[in-house]
Amino acid sequence: MATLDTAPPRNSGTAPTPVVSVKPILLPAPERGEDLRLRVAAPATGTRLPMILFSHGYESSLEGYRPLTDYWAAHGFAVIQPTHLDSKTVGLLPDDPRGPRLWRLRVEDLKLVLDNLDTLEAAVPGLAGRPDHSRVAVAGHSFGGQTAGVLLGLRVTDPETGTAEDLSDPRVGAGVLLATAGRGGDDLTPFAAEHLPWLRNPDFAHLTTPALVVAGDKDDLPLTVRGADWTTDPYALSPGDKSLLTLFGGEHFLGGISGYEVTETTDENPARVALIQQVTLAYLRHALGIDSTDWTAAQTSLGDHYHPLGRLESRP
Repeated sequence: MATLDTAPPRNSGTAPTPVVSVKPILLPAPERGEDLRLRVAAPATGTRLPMILFSHGYESSLEGYRPLTDYWAAHGFAVIQPTHLDSKTVGLLPDDPRGPRLWRLRVEDLKLVLDNLDTLEAAVPGLAGRPDHSRVAVAGHSFGGQTAGVLLGLRVTDPETGTAEDLSDPRVGAGVLLATAGRGGDDLTPFAAEHLPWLRNPDFAHLTTPALVVAGDKDDLPLTVRGADWTTDPYALSPGDKSLLTLFGGEHFLGGISGYEVTETTDENPARVALIQQVTLAYLRHALGIDSTDWTAAQTSLGDHYHPLGRLESRP
């Protein structure tokens, strides 16, 4: 009798390499009230390195998400992690006037990074000239997923102006949105509608850049009355080339992607984290035009046959 392969799909073409990282790197940003602090990690060898901008979840920082960012760097990507103003390490006061603009300042942080790639490369010994600026992806978790989504075409109604501008960036060619927000309106709890105004009216109709959405089927957030399927909206409601990885039993931190042995993880599962590592790497290599071999294998392993860790579906 054949046995079920419960292991995550393996990446065949990219053996891990030593990683060089530097933190904190400071970018002057007078309009945000203080310099932008960043961490840059990249493989110690190799050229034409594709790039990932990673946006952390609410209150995290450049120190977080190492299970993902270090994995991507060890497998050939230059990864840039800014610390947004909502980070606990910044210590913004509750009545800070920048509060209603946190969602937009996050997007401006990522655009500042894109404007200063040469400066950031020069800050890491041996990295200058090695990244490929034509292959840039953005990724983010939770609040960071919304931030990343805006660069891909998601439109957020500004709570101060009432307008929903196009803040997408053509320099970004693909994205990974992890456990991020869905529709607003009646789908929000009263608390979310009152205290997180950037969630009230997101518009997914212009989120056209290719993206992989990652959602846990047990991610029951207190922000929505709908339950875990709320985090699949960026896939269901956006047009174009999209994929959805649904993690069976996955809660908001998806098995532990925000850090090793962190107390906020309520569903610690190394196999789930390994699956996310491998599928996101395969997707980014595919979406940025590097190699589709592992992505095709992941689609077969997680789409055509039952897999105990999750399900992968795609549409053009």
